[in-house]
Amino acid sequence: MTTQAILRVGNLMSVDPVVVDADAPMHEVEQLLKSYRISGLPVVSGGTVVGVISQTDLLNARSSELIGSNWDRVRVRHLMSRPAVTVHLGTTVQRAARLMLEEHIHRVVVVDDEGAPAGVLTTSDLLRALLPDTEE
Repeated sequence: MTTQAILRVGNLMSVDPVVVDADAPMHEVEQLLKSYRISGLPVVSGGTVVGVISQTDLLNARSSELIGSNWDRVRVRHLMSRPAVTVHLGTTVQRAARLMLEEHIHRVVVVDDEGAPAGVLTTSDLLRALLPDTEE
């Protein structure tokens, strides 16, 4: 068995994910994405993951005249993708990658035993795991 075969998402994910509340205004999402240089965020309500909001969701919404003209009243819950595609910390990297391919998504939210967000696994994380360490 190779090391890759037993690699878990908890080993590759970005820890302590930046999250946004479902009732937050969209300008907060824009600021978080820009400040942290990320392309998506888990959306939480009451400490559990309820969806995901991405730059693509924002771009699509901004291109709508109706939504754009009411931007100050739009909340994350209105535009987020739901339900969030989640995996447990102990899920194999292969299973998570297969899920991302099947769902046509760029990230999965990693949750702990209580369902709280523990991290995010992105396609970039998977690619970094495949590339050899350049410092060798």
